[in-house]
Amino acid sequence: MSRKKGSEAGAQDTSLLIALDKSRSRLSSGSSGTVYNGEPYAGFDEEDEDDPIYVPGDEGYSPNLRGNYFRDGQTKIDFVLVWEEKVRPPQKRRGKVAAHEARGDRPRGRHEHWRRKFLDNLRNAGLLMEKEEMLSERKTIHYLKLSAPWDVLVFYAEELCLRAPLQVYEILARTVYGKRKRAEIGINRLLNERVYGAAFPLHEGPFETPDSEVPDEALNPRQVLYRFWAQWGCWYRYQPLDHIRQYFGEKIAIYFAWLGFYTAWLLPAAAVGTVVFLAGLVAMGTNTPAQEICESGGQFLMCPLCDTCETWNISEICPMAKVGYLFDHPGTVFFSVFMSFWAVTFLEYWKRKSATLAHHWDCMDFQEEEERPRPEFAAMAPRMEQNPITGVKEPYFPKRDRLSRILTGSMAIVIMLCVVMIFLVSVIMYRGIISVVMYHTGNAILVTQAGNIANISSTLVNLALILLMSQVYTSLAEKLTRWEMHRTQTLHEDAFTFKVFIFQFVNFYSSPFYVAFFKGRFVGYPGQYGTLLGLRNEECGPGGCLIELAQQLFIIMVGKQIISNVQEFVIPKLKAWRQKRKLARVRGAQISQEPPRWEEDYELIECEGLFEEYLEMVLQFGFITIFVAAFPLAPLFALLNNWVEIRLDAQKFVCEYRRPVAYRAQNIGVWFLILEVLAQISVVVNAFLIAFTSDFLPRLLYQYEHDSQLQGYVNFTLAYSPPRYLATGNHTLCRYKAFRDANGSYTLFYWKLLAVRLGFIIAFEHVVFFFLRLIDWLVPDVPGSLELKIKRERYLAKQALADNQEVLLTQAAFHPAA
Repeated sequence: MSRKKGSEAGAQDTSLLIALDKSRSRLSSGSSGTVYNGEPYAGFDEEDEDDPIYVPGDEGYSPNLRGNYFRDGQTKIDFVLVWEEKVRPPQKRRGKVAAHEARGDRPRGRHEHWRRKFLDNLRNAGLLMEKEEMLSERKTIHYLKLSAPWDVLVFYAEELCLRAPLQVYEILARTVYGKRKRAEIGINRLLNERVYGAAFPLHEGPFETPDSEVPDEALNPRQVLYRFWAQWGCWYRYQPLDHIRQYFGEKIAIYFAWLGFYTAWLLPAAAVGTVVFLAGLVAMGTNTPAQEICESGGQFLMCPLCDTCETWNISEICPMAKVGYLFDHPGTVFFSVFMSFWAVTFLEYWKRKSATLAHHWDCMDFQEEEERPRPEFAAMAPRMEQNPITGVKEPYFPKRDRLSRILTGSMAIVIMLCVVMIFLVSVIMYRGIISVVMYHTGNAILVTQAGNIANISSTLVNLALILLMSQVYTSLAEKLTRWEMHRTQTLHEDAFTFKVFIFQFVNFYSSPFYVAFFKGRFVGYPGQYGTLLGLRNEECGPGGCLIELAQQLFIIMVGKQIISNVQEFVIPKLKAWRQKRKLARVRGAQISQEPPRWEEDYELIECEGLFEEYLEMVLQFGFITIFVAAFPLAPLFALLNNWVEIRLDAQKFVCEYRRPVAYRAQNIGVWFLILEVLAQISVVVNAFLIAFTSDFLPRLLYQYEHDSQLQGYVNFTLAYSPPRYLATGNHTLCRYKAFRDANGSYTLFYWKLLAVRLGFIIAFEHVVFFFLRLIDWLVPDVPGSLELKIKRERYLAKQALADNQEVLLTQAAFHPAA
């Protein structure tokens, strides 16, 4: 959070360096950080005279209460604690103690005791306090404003051996409110126990800019971010990363830096993908196999697509055969290789960018201190044991018990993945049933487009199931991770991230994997068709499986992006409206008055963190790399989405969220490892996609062995129904797509093609991985100029230390100890 002392409107926010003006942050004399006005605190007993809440002020002085200062107009508010209390009727207050006992209202009394001890300890730590109340007939909302003088911050920084003054939040996180041996420590656990309803630093004034023209220097930091970053008209500008870092801290700034860097790198990927798509569009009319299909007339009578369907002519699928070439031509092979190089090069250059930012923001050597136990862990741990690092007793959970819980949770994950597979089979059966229904309508258009209608409608159903299962599993994963009792917040977040990503990977990608590698592989042949639960196994559509895969990717990826953006735009506004409505009931007659800053910030919604933002972008990264051979326009849609995403996220943090606590970070953490894994998977998947799903290799082999212009290719790929099929039932001689002979056995060309496919996979993977490793070796993780600068700084630091030691030794020689 920011630590500005003084009232200069255009002062630079220094959220992490806490560069304060010492002359304006002295401790009040004789008060140990607290001054009084003689009024009792409503939450304590009346005999408590040491009220740490109020500060005195001249009765005639009325500063602007909407600012970020105490009533004296000089003491800067660093943090606000909020809690709500229901007002009890006066006739029930006489038997307060008895009522507490009779009604089981002990938690309220315990909360008041914890709150009192917590505030006493904060006062002893040197924090300044001032309280405001909002009263109504049913509820009282208490706002406790906190300010930490410079002396206090520097003192605690020296105690903890930090290089910069401490944040106020660190003091709140370390303050005891109950028994230390029970780990009753810190504001986090108090929030978890609902002793306080909210705890947040204040925004630096409103985000709305004045109606009249004002110079940029007169804007507060929040208005600067809104004017030059969060508005929709700023879509073409660079992000003010230093300002974001100063206002929100490195952790949030690193996210926006990564998102902006990723979006910028999508520009070349989107451009190449669009060119590849347009090339396929231009060449679509010159595709010889498609021309043969369109000009075949009644030459190729195709076998029925279901047991009760009729035969059909291949010329009926002329439009889909032409469209299929858009996603299955030699340019897609080039684009697959390009995107493999793009993904690894992007990650390598992000390492360099991340190192540059970490050095610029002075967090390159930042290491998390020995983390305190999570509040929930501290509350639920069965016993206390000595920490081998700090030597302090703290809550402990046996590793064997945690391991058994992790294994149990893993079984729950497997069960949920099985549920995803069940839904996938249900969608497959739905697609088959819809296709049969379309075939029996007798409508020429519906019969021709039966496969497309079934594929598109089933993909929409699948998207709905994906989004539903995402919500259910995220909630389940959160409960499982909490039950596993991980000691620190970092371990908890890593375990939660792993669970959610594994499930979302299967949830989002299982259907595209099925279409790409399984659909149409187990169809069989006339008279010997494979079945699933009584239904014939699915065949690829008229344009091939690749166009169906492209349809699925478009609907799932773009549909998910649209729904997510609508949710990010609408849901925060609905939550904020609900919060404002709740507070408006309490404010009552005061609603016409302009509320002070702390009330306006309490009306905002709590910051939900960055997990969902990272997860959305990582899943998108998977879509544009893993299946890019089937959907070259994926990077373009990702680019358009990210332009919107940056502004939506910026508006949420600047306008709709309470100001989050600033945290330090030097990179994007575990998400980078996940991105690297996805980049490696994409190489393998695209190799198999080109080899087994695309017609690229069959056409190439046919050109090599038979005709370089692909004349007769369609007839070559169609087999004749075997004699036993004609002998059973009233069947006529028909064709079906396969490399089989008259008896249904695979031809020699099939086995040659299989060898070519396997050889292509091996060659593709080895060549691509070789160049990826070469890129990794050629591109250093830290830029050469930055590495030289770091070495220079370390040298100067050692030189300064050596000079200082020499001075001390010289002084000791001239002034020996008595």
